[in-house]
Amino acid sequence: MNGLFADLLLLFHFAYVLFVVLGLVVIWMGFFLGWSFVRNVWFRLAHLLAIGYVVAESLLGIICPLTLWENELRLWAGSDGLYQNSFIQYWVHRVMFYDASEITFTIIYVLFFSLVLLSFWFVPPWWSRRRVRR
Repeated sequence: MNGLFADLLLLFHFAYVLFVVLGLVVIWMGFFLGWSFVRNVWFRLAHLLAIGYVVAESLLGIICPLTLWENELRLWAGSDGLYQNSFIQYWVHRVMFYDASEITFTIIYVLFFSLVLLSFWFVPPWWSRRRVRR
């Protein structure tokens, strides 16, 4: 069961990454295609907080708790932690994890966070239910 829970946690982690990365793409696509949900303040704040949490972890040198929990579950399941057990584990890890220095990832995260902040300027969220006409 621990292997299954590790795979489920890995899928949740992957969904989190997709939300952060694709969220910015969707915001800009929505701006140009007129999708009103991309201006929803709660969606935008959740997106900003999601990447902000990643940046804070990186700047503080904290390993992502989802990664730690997944590794622990895999150890409890009898794995040696090398991600060689399941189909889900193999492919999601190949897509999500890269071998680069911590500073490289920190720079990428901070730059991406800056882009998300800029999107608040160029594609501002609506702070009320009524649309503000310009």
